[in-house]
Amino acid sequence: MPRLALAMHDTAMLYETAIAAEIFGVDRAELSPGGTWYDFVVCTPDGGPHPWLPGARTAPYAELSRVDRVVVTSTDDPDAEPDPLLLDALRTAHRGGATIAALCTGAFVLAAAGLLDGRAAATHWMHADDLARRYPEVRVRADVLYVDDGDVLTSAGKTAALDLALHLVRRDLGATAANGIARRLVVPSHRGGGQAQFVATPDDPRTGSGLAPTLEWARARLDRPLTVRDLAAHAGLSTRQLARRMQAELGSGPLEWLHRQRVARAQELLERTDASIERVAASSGLGTAATLRRHFHRSVGVAPAAYRAAFHVR
Repeated sequence: MPRLALAMHDTAMLYETAIAAEIFGVDRAELSPGGTWYDFVVCTPDGGPHPWLPGARTAPYAELSRVDRVVVTSTDDPDAEPDPLLLDALRTAHRGGATIAALCTGAFVLAAAGLLDGRAAATHWMHADDLARRYPEVRVRADVLYVDDGDVLTSAGKTAALDLALHLVRRDLGATAANGIARRLVVPSHRGGGQAQFVATPDDPRTGSGLAPTLEWARARLDRPLTVRDLAAHAGLSTRQLARRMQAELGSGPLEWLHRQRVARAQELLERTDASIERVAASSGLGTAATLRRHFHRSVGVAPAAYRAAFHVR
């Protein structure tokens, strides 16, 4: 069970705080392959309760050194100097091996602690220039939803905090858990952050889109050869029209979408079945076991066997 602390501060913002509490603080062990969820604690300067999270277990900042994950919520005043106690606690937690994630303008807190020096980082686009100016050691990415730099993660503005939270669940507990939360919250289960990452079932188009039947048709045939012409013909569009529509509605072209769907299908099969790697490759349309291993490692960051060992539902 990963131990996760939500670090609150005087300038915390409600929206991102609510996202973290909803994703990590609500026990959804039934979605996790291991039947566990996060051991969630809210950290405040003195360990007292926070008015926004009255029922949560609380602890002082010193608790950050005893958890596996720390989530720093956003700040409504990036110019304010963060609490020195919080900065010291974050440094200690990071030195102790904790993964640190900042939501939106929470990146300013991590930058003040020196945890973003020499790293790429995201924040709300309105504050990206200010972050780059104040902390020139940080490689600010204003063009991505979130950045996963291994043990330090940052997200762009507002709803991108939800993308990062789901991404962290995907890393810790697997695609099935992340997809399950997304379905319950009625949000896309994955929006690419701009980095190589654990990929779950990608975005669906908005309700009412004419592409939905074609995408469902393609998903039902992932074990067969599919081309852009096949998708375009089913949708009654030219290949150029299809590419424009998919880019606008899904944020990716047809081939990228197909590839992500195949990797997602492989993830589901690895998590939920005992099928051989060869069978998973054939059922997901990735061909041979060697091809599956190559594309899976490139997209997910680990080998299929390692992924199954971590996330297989037994």
